[in-house]
Amino acid sequence: MKKIGVSDYTLKILSQQRAVPLLFREKTALAAGINNFGADVIELCEIKNLKEDSIIYRTISTAVKDSEVCIPVGFDKNGIVNAWDCVKEAAKPCLQISVPVSTVQMEYLYHLKEEKMLIKIEELCKTAKTFCDNVEFEALDATRADESFLIKACKKAEECGAVRISVCDDAGLLMPEEFEQLVRKLKDECNADVYVRVSDNLNMAVACAMACIRGGADGVKTAVSGYDALLTDKFADAVIARGESFGVITSLKKTEIHNDIDKIIKNISHNEYKAVSPDAGKDNIFLDADSTITQVANAVLLLGYELSDEDAGNVHKALMRVCERKGSVGAKELEAIVASSALQVPSTYHLESYTANSSNITTAMANVILVKDGEKLCGVSTGDGPIDAAFRAIEQSIGYHYELDNFEIQAVTEGKEAIGSALVRLRNNGKLYSGDGLSTDIVGASIRAYINALNKIVFEEK
Repeated sequence: MKKIGVSDYTLKILSQQRAVPLLFREKTALAAGINNFGADVIELCEIKNLKEDSIIYRTISTAVKDSEVCIPVGFDKNGIVNAWDCVKEAAKPCLQISVPVSTVQMEYLYHLKEEKMLIKIEELCKTAKTFCDNVEFEALDATRADESFLIKACKKAEECGAVRISVCDDAGLLMPEEFEQLVRKLKDECNADVYVRVSDNLNMAVACAMACIRGGADGVKTAVSGYDALLTDKFADAVIARGESFGVITSLKKTEIHNDIDKIIKNISHNEYKAVSPDAGKDNIFLDADSTITQVANAVLLLGYELSDEDAGNVHKALMRVCERKGSVGAKELEAIVASSALQVPSTYHLESYTANSSNITTAMANVILVKDGEKLCGVSTGDGPIDAAFRAIEQSIGYHYELDNFEIQAVTEGKEAIGSALVRLRNNGKLYSGDGLSTDIVGASIRAYINALNKIVFEEK
């Protein structure tokens, strides 16, 4: 009986298809479950955030004892170095060279013709081989590639050190007999193990996988969950039902699969508030105590701010403190946290004093005195209400106008003498700067918030 390898790419497909990224605990739980039910390989997704992903992948690598831990290396040497650093502690590490081989994707994604791509495959495989003996070449969009080029690419990868070759039906249009013939041709040309990643786009994933096995495939890629994927439990059932007639077995444990998969899927969060994707809208920003620094940074980016690593860490810490009290926060609360926690800078401008007058029969007027480097700057202006007049007076005193992108006020305590909180967001050269202010006088809170944002602009310009 021939043993068919099973490479599980659940982590990879969920990272591509979910609007909401998996949490740290969800990724580690998935890897542990996949290892438990007998998958030969656990595929990680490509590194996107080195600091965060390296921690997660090292944790998975040291925890997984039975399965290979396979990681895509990207498209350059730095990617290979970073990927190897993430999995080098694994019991069975593997570096995956994952590149498109169809003409449309080679030219659209990488702007490379066939000959240049062959050179790139050679470079990547040889470099990866210097770090790890176990190298996989994954041919993306293989079923739309020119067949002769696909064979050239696979042979080139094998010559340069790849011990496993995977062909992927990303288009999802191949029929079982067509995939079987493709596998037969690859097996005739290559000595490396041939794995297939079939699609369920036409509801024939199991049929395609079994046809590929009949054609000589050495392994199949499955996933616990994911649109268009060959599901692990479905494939396991098919092998149990027909494996003997095909002369094949797998290491999958049927009992563990059917017991564990429901638990694994149940533990995967499907709530949008658990994280924020870069393509979400402001209305979808909801963060809680499980949110990672990357998810917080993505949410802040939706608000229009670009934070340094230090500021992102400060905002994340402040968010955790808030979530301890109220569970989760939305866009408005997050913006207030950014204003109070990120980019805290020395005060170039100080508020000396202010006077604001308004009534229903006269135009509002404000007088604001600022201090900069020991020099008093005075501004007097009218406006549509005392706060507008105060903002205009500040602009008059500094001699510059900034676009007011947003302004919000709210009470943070109860009663007639409630403390008011003001949030001001200024735009300068396309970037946003937020400031906050607190006072029992809402005009004073607004002025302080404006000066807070102003000081951030001045500090960065310096």
